[in-house]
Amino acid sequence: MSNDKGLQDAHVRIGTKQTVRAVELGEASEVYVAMDAEQRMIAKITSLCSKTGVKITEVETMRELGKACGIEVGAAMVAVLK
Repeated sequence: MSNDKGLQDAHVRIGTKQTVRAVELGEASEVYVAMDAEQRMIAKITSLCSKTGVKITEVETMRELGKACGIEVGAAMVAVLK
């Protein structure tokens, strides 16, 4: 990812449940999704984002996404809040 520092400085929700909730509540402006996450989770958030008009950015791995957020573990998805 090119903007690693950007996700550490932004207001984000990390993880599947928190990301889905942020999108459902209209709080998310963009969602980052790790492509090595479970396909059913990717399908669910992709569908939800397309219905609500939230931009989706794909990231190669959960480890890379977690690192970009400044955490030591992988993250399946992250919502950047408005």
